[in-house]
Amino acid sequence: MSVRRVEPDEAARLIEEGWAYLDVRSGVEFDQGHPEGAYNIPLLDMAPGQGLRPNPDFLDVCKASFPADARLVVGCKSGGRSAKAAQALEAAGFSSLVDMRGGFGGEVDAGGRVTCGGWQARGLAVATVAKPGRAYRDLKQGKA
Repeated sequence: MSVRRVEPDEAARLIEEGWAYLDVRSGVEFDQGHPEGAYNIPLLDMAPGQGLRPNPDFLDVCKASFPADARLVVGCKSGGRSAKAAQALEAAGFSSLVDMRGGFGGEVDAGGRVTCGGWQARGLAVATVAKPGRAYRDLKQGKA
């Protein structure tokens, strides 16, 4: 089974219907701006002096934070990390997933041309402060 991909406008409609937005960007990226109401569990996170590194706790924190049947829109910066995260979540038993094309910042081709405008460019609701309990540092505390 393959995870369905949606554009940001459809993702926003799903969120209005009760789906949760799971932002898999690093905590630093998330803090600079994210879809309003998003949860943050980085697939890759910043390691001091090393840049982005795989987050070994990604699946454990997701499983502790959401039931396997949670309806999740998975997003990142441009669509690459979210596609990988959605595949990993599906393999781990999550059953109601969509991957958001274009991410927060927009999807570009090899020539740098925008192929899918991101969440922010479409004027969708953006926040710079996470709702209580939705930042990675809070979600990680609940990890089994």
